[in-house]
Amino acid sequence: MMGMVMPGCPETYQSFRQTEQQMGEEASQSQRFRDEHQRIHYFREGDVIAMPAGVAHWCYNYGEVPVVAVTVTDIGSNANQLDRTHRFLLAGKERQAQQPFEPEQREQQRMGKNLLMGFDRELLAQALGVDPELVKRMQNLDDNRGEIVRVERGLQVLHPSQTREEQTQQQQQEEKQEGQRCERNGLDETFCTMKARQNMAVTTLADYYNPRAGTMTTLNSQKLPILRFIQMSAERGVLRRDALTAPYWNINAHSIKYVVRGSCRMQVVGPHGRTVFDGELRQGQLIVIPQHYMAMKKAQSESFEWVAFKTNDNAMVSHVVGKTSALRGMPVEVLMNSYRVSREEAMRLKFNRGNEIGLFAPRFTREAAVASQ
Repeated sequence: MMGMVMPGCPETYQSFRQTEQQMGEEASQSQRFRDEHQRIHYFREGDVIAMPAGVAHWCYNYGEVPVVAVTVTDIGSNANQLDRTHRFLLAGKERQAQQPFEPEQREQQRMGKNLLMGFDRELLAQALGVDPELVKRMQNLDDNRGEIVRVERGLQVLHPSQTREEQTQQQQQEEKQEGQRCERNGLDETFCTMKARQNMAVTTLADYYNPRAGTMTTLNSQKLPILRFIQMSAERGVLRRDALTAPYWNINAHSIKYVVRGSCRMQVVGPHGRTVFDGELRQGQLIVIPQHYMAMKKAQSESFEWVAFKTNDNAMVSHVVGKTSALRGMPVEVLMNSYRVSREEAMRLKFNRGNEIGLFAPRFTREAAVASQ
């Protein structure tokens, strides 16, 4: 689960309790706040969560397996008025990268503090309306747990309880809604009520599907309107063994690709036809593909899965070959004269992958023919 504290939004999760002295009083006076906070969001594998810039947030894992989250921030967006400093902590300490063979005591010195540690204790106590001793514990300089802490007895927060059947029904309803385009209505479309999460692992919601090649799903502001404010979008793809993506370039965005599972061979070509990357990408690795750089990849494992984050809420790509591609949209005569090829060869360039879009199934190659002999 996670919570985002949107400035100005109400604390809509509330609980009350009664005391014996209050039992005989009027109902309006017999209830007292126990706790209240802004709503809680639940997430699962395959979810993309959009967070506006500068919003305080927290996250708690109550499941049985670790959560692996990839966080991407566009420091070049209009929301960032600083340099590369794009986040800060309200609690805990930020662990900075440890240098090789660095002594443990030096590592302790490299831990960044949260911002509340920098205030004068007395002044902060006045602002919070609490005792300075409580502020002293908040600013505990000896607490070296970092920014991830363990909750000893489980996190007890207000949230609606659900049966397993209700959870299944909710997921099915969400999957149905995620397949529909979100229309702006101009009324309840505020940060307080706007949807901030969408799952991309549901195969039935794929934008591209080739049973012999794989699937690819895009998430933009047409599907998740809050992305308009963040100016980012996402992509998730799965390639079967030996399947490949069509060569493409990003028209209006930079892209950061992160490998979730498997491995692939990837090539990236930059300005002047210079190959800037030609190698293997494995699980846990990422690669940055700038705007107008051309890339393609071929799965080497049984299933290669990736997610990509792009610096435009409606990022677009242009494929070199395949249906709706650059070569497919050009006259045959243009291809003949551009590449100095015959009409037959130009036709093959234009139509050999003419029925596939984006994801290409493996084909019988000359190398495979020699190996089979």
